Order: sequence, then C-alpha cells, then structure tokens
Amino acid sequence: MFKNYKGLWLLLAVAFAVFAALSFMEPVSIGGYTLKQSGIAEALTPKPHTDAAPADSAAAPAAKSAAKEPVPVDTASKTLLFIGDSMLEGLSPRLAAYAKANGHKMYTVMWYSSTSEIWGGSGKIAQYKKRLNPDYIFICLGANELFVRDIKTKRDKYVKKMVQEIGSTPFLWIGPPNWKPDTGINDLIAANVPQGSFFLSDGMHFERSKDGAHPTRSSAIEWMDSVVRWMPAHSNHPIRLDLPAERTARPLKIFVHQPNER
Repeated sequence: MFKNYKGLWLLLAVAFAVFAALSFMEPVSIGGYTLKQSGIAEALTPKPHTDAAPADSAAAPAAKSAAKEPVPVDTASKTLLFIGDSMLEGLSPRLAAYAKANGHKMYTVMWYSSTSEIWGGSGKIAQYKKRLNPDYIFICLGANELFVRDIKTKRDKYVKKMVQEIGSTPFLWIGPPNWKPDTGINDLIAANVPQGSFFLSDGMHFERSKDGAHPTRSSAIEWMDSVVRWMPAHSNHPIRLDLPAERTARPLKIFVHQPNER
C-alpha cells in the first residue's frame, strides 16, 4: 500500500518545499497579481529578542525615575546614611565595603519590620539627619508593604513625608526585592521621588533565604552591585563607588530599631 502512495507523498513534499522557499522570498508578482506569502517563514523563524520593557511592565516605573541624561560622578568623600528594613542585613555590609574603599563614612539605621508608614510617621529621618549630617542617603524599604490593599490611599502621605524629611540631601531609594507581584508600592515610590532617585529591584533574580523573602547574603551582594552599576548612567546624583577588594565591611555604626518601636 505504501508503494501506491509513494508518488503522492513525493508530490506533496515537493509542493511544501516550493511554498516554504517562496515564503522566504520577496512577494512574487505574476501578470499583475501578487502571490500571498504562506507565513511558513514567520512560523519557522524566531522573533528577534528585545531588552526594551513594555510600557505596562514592572520596569516602567524605573524607566520613568531614571535621570534623563547621565550626570557627572561626584568624586568627593561623603557621609552616607543607609536606612530601611531588614533587607539592610544583606545590603549594608556590601555598601559599607564600597564606602570603605572609596573614602566615605557610612552609618546604617535598620528598623525591623518597618514600612513607609512607620518611617514617615516617626520623624526618625529628620532626627538622624540632624545627628549624623549625611551628604547622601540610601533607602531600602517596601518589602513589608508588597501586599497592602489600596496602597496609594494608605501610604502616599507617608512616602511624601519621608521625601520631605530628606529634603535637599541627595538620595537613592532601592525598591523591594519582590517575590510576588505587589499591589503598587513600587509605582507609589517611583511617583513620589525625584527622577533618578529610585532603583527598581522587582524583576531581578534572587537566591532566597529559607523565609522565601530575603535574598541570601551572596545574592544581596550581587543586588547591591547591580545598584552601584546602575547609578552612573541613571542616578540624578551618582557618587564615587569603585569596586572594592573586600566583599563586605562594617559601617561606622549600626543603629537598630525593633518592630514595636515608634
């Protein structure tokens, strides 16, 4: 039976090859009529990859908050203040290594389980600014607010208050390392800070600790390195942060606040 259909199969194979070949060519015109392409080439050829994020993607807020044009790096020695939640356990030692290698002084204020509501309602930023007189402030906050409903109504005034207390001091807000989609905290932060003052961490790959939320110490080092690499081209006030030889270091002093403090 196969021999009876051998000629038919051969004819079909030749026809398919002809149509496939034509689909890779420019449209063919015969007697004023243009033969429609089969679409085989489109199906067999992978679409080109693009790194551009769609307008409604998670990367959109970061694009909006990046500086329009690269700003010259400020090479002066600084007093750095790093404030935030427990994510600083992994980030602070790496930033301290950068500070040590580049002639900066650094202080860390870690407030466990803190949120923008807690920071914005406490006056702590103004207190530490007066006490330590920082030239530059890093913030990592938002991980404890990923799933707050009606986030804009509940948190907008507190984020605004934080920015108000920071005042004219240059700063960079490092967004939370999402492990699930958030309800709008990243967009809220990006909308309230000056352009070039927000680093979007959502969308990055992290190795997680056992709690499934905090990046491992090694992953936190890579996270901080990513922030530093981002700054020269996107921050509205990049500072000198050349790669340190040490992986971690200790800030000059670490101030710790517990969840029940106000």
